[in-house]
Amino acid sequence: MSDGAVPDEPRSQKDAGLKKLTPYWYPYTTMAKERWLGREILEIVSTEFRDRSMEYYRYALESGVTTINGKVAKPDTVVRNGDRIENVVHRHEPPVTSTPVKIVLHDNERDFLVVDKPGSIPVHASGRYYRHSLVEILRNEFGFPKIYTINRLDRLTSGLMILPLNSDLARSLSGEFVNGLIRKEYIARCKGEFPAEEMICEEPLMTVDRQMGLNIVHPEGKAAKTIFNRLHYDSATNTSVLHCRPMTGRSHQIRVHLQYLGHPIANDPVYSEERIWGANLGKGGIDVIPCEHRAAPAPPVHLLSDNSPEALNLKPSGDTDSPLLLTSEEGCDARAKLLPRETGHDIGMGSPVPLSSEAVEIITRLRNMKDEDEDWSRWRDVVFRAKGSLAPKDIPRAPLPPQNKRKKGGPSLPQTSLPEDMFLAPQLTQGEALARLSQMEAPSPAVDTATGTLYCSECYLPLHPDPKPEKLYIFLHALRYTTSLGCFETDMPEWAAEGWKWDQA
Repeated sequence: MSDGAVPDEPRSQKDAGLKKLTPYWYPYTTMAKERWLGREILEIVSTEFRDRSMEYYRYALESGVTTINGKVAKPDTVVRNGDRIENVVHRHEPPVTSTPVKIVLHDNERDFLVVDKPGSIPVHASGRYYRHSLVEILRNEFGFPKIYTINRLDRLTSGLMILPLNSDLARSLSGEFVNGLIRKEYIARCKGEFPAEEMICEEPLMTVDRQMGLNIVHPEGKAAKTIFNRLHYDSATNTSVLHCRPMTGRSHQIRVHLQYLGHPIANDPVYSEERIWGANLGKGGIDVIPCEHRAAPAPPVHLLSDNSPEALNLKPSGDTDSPLLLTSEEGCDARAKLLPRETGHDIGMGSPVPLSSEAVEIITRLRNMKDEDEDWSRWRDVVFRAKGSLAPKDIPRAPLPPQNKRKKGGPSLPQTSLPEDMFLAPQLTQGEALARLSQMEAPSPAVDTATGTLYCSECYLPLHPDPKPEKLYIFLHALRYTTSLGCFETDMPEWAAEGWKWDQA
């Protein structure tokens, strides 16, 4: 057994409590998911992702950066069962905390790791995160080529994770988690004076919006149980530090159960946000009576601009140098058909049950808040319209493998038409291709003269301001796990100490 040290990460920057990566082109592939079948690729992309405008997604598809089974996909290409979708993106990974991942234990004999994950780092690559995910950090910075994640922590949650390094141990430990044989203990800081006596919450939970990752208490949800005990109350901040024991493993279980009890995690940007839930903050749950009403998305007032339309129903004006104009209601023949994201009907598409009007309003407000706080680039997506097609640089091309040898998902190399004699030449391996991508230098930011917006000169992404480090985590920490391998724990988080000063500026 040995402790691990934290090596420096190549090409990363650390300043003001943040760890940042240089943007890079990245090829990715996935097999068609069941929920995508029979739908146009533009509709799929625009409902699965929200950080760019509808107009931009169409533009990117028309630039030819996406292929299906080796053929360039157009916005109206329909996805079929068995399709292999390959896409090239210019990744601008969000900054994460500069607090390093800590190896609590490396058991060489039994072949597993125990790590302390800082808040802000997702476990797996997802959305805009890839190299800033725990799996990639352990691979690239610590040299563990293969780890098995048998339990997950939310991106904003910090704390302990047990990571087997072989499949047999992973299978065994997964069984312990599934069968409830592992004792899990968390620490949380919640709003208000939590009752001194032990509290047990057994409300069933359901994920009602996959895109936002929103969960609610719902009678048709999955069974869940959490035991809470107060450790101390801080009158200066009107918060309580709790010991939490989740007896089940539902998504956002502790966060939603605390919200239901009227004591949400004090700095939770979702379940403790009055702009989303109102003054009651979701205490006691929400209405679940189904409703069909939906409303089209609208930008935050201060980002509203004639030059930043979200709607896809656009046509060029007579002057090719001027921005695209919205088509009038009378010009129905010229209007493109409305897609779910434009009408608001993408809300509830991933819900297992029909949503209530209150749930729809909450999801709408959550999306609007996320657009304002994080994904405001889609309301400023205008500069790319005067540019050429997207042109990924220095990405090696390789032929599509036979149907029976295709892998399901992961990094890939996009297919293009190649001369027959090129197939006889040595091809770069996937690792060599990705290594070449990682060596690319970042372009200097450009400025849109019309709006003053800084944007990426390669993919025309309006550049986000850096977040504050204290906004990158929540007061929820996985403290201790007791398993067949033993009992493992981390240090108590700094914010759990009595008398801790919380700067809420």
